[in-house]
Amino acid sequence: MSHVIEINNLVKRYNDLLALDHFNLTVEEGEILGLLGPNGSGKTTTINCILSLLTYDKGSIKVFGQEMKPNSYDLKKDIGVVMQDVAVFDELTVYENIDYFCGLYIKDKSLRKQYVEETIDFVELSDFRKFKPKKLSGGLLRRLNIACGIAHKPKLIFFDEPTVAVDPQSRNKILDGIKDLNKKGATIIYTSHYMEEIEQLCSRIIIMDKGKSIAAGTKEELKAMIHKTEKIQIEVFDLETNLLEEIKSLKYFENATYKNNVLNVSFKGGRNNLAHVMNVLSDHSGHLGRIYSEHPTLNDVFLEITGTELRDYA
Repeated sequence: MSHVIEINNLVKRYNDLLALDHFNLTVEEGEILGLLGPNGSGKTTTINCILSLLTYDKGSIKVFGQEMKPNSYDLKKDIGVVMQDVAVFDELTVYENIDYFCGLYIKDKSLRKQYVEETIDFVELSDFRKFKPKKLSGGLLRRLNIACGIAHKPKLIFFDEPTVAVDPQSRNKILDGIKDLNKKGATIIYTSHYMEEIEQLCSRIIIMDKGKSIAAGTKEELKAMIHKTEKIQIEVFDLETNLLEEIKSLKYFENATYKNNVLNVSFKGGRNNLAHVMNVLSDHSGHLGRIYSEHPTLNDVFLEITGTELRDYA
């Protein structure tokens, strides 16, 4: 695979604030890269630098193997951007909006018409082509926003929080559409605070904080980095003390509590931990109730790596 994006030692300052601190990133052709980080971590600054919407103090950015500059229109025509804030014209219809944004890159009228029609079908807005944005629901408006960003069939697409404030049905439709775009060959960079979306979509994930990449890998690789790997909860009535001590002696054991007939056990490694706990409890004379095992989520990874304190930025 070839590098669609190459960022080397990128530095960006806002006066005394170091927004990007020698940041490095490569994006491979055909992948969906999840870009995560707390508020103020540098995600948006990174994207704006890639798009050459911001100047930077040091480093280099290449897109499709070429240096990215403000006037790199030959590169920008192959890039689509779908930002969190909906950016369409209220006075234009659905069709007219998509046609306008597509026309920024596709000058041939017949080809543009073909692309617009294909995009309307893709986002399933055929029944709303004559509607103006103010008459659309939140989910339909999001799909229009996406259509305007992808109508020119870009090879590289940035999605910044595209499912904010939409219902679950619309969210699923949007995520399915992004998967389809990737299957058709688009390389995608996706940012979201919805960790389940990142897990569902992304083949690789970068976690940023304080302008740096602090963790990178597949979701499985990231989950293997953190301390806790499995949490087990079992309803156990009248658990004998000796059995609790035996559970505490299991390999990879980290912590256990027993309160109100509920046993909580966490492990920091290993496999089949639940089976080992149940083997200990097989000699228990009391009654066992609900059994629940939870492996770490991407949200667990994110909080352990970046911390749990609130981030307040002006």
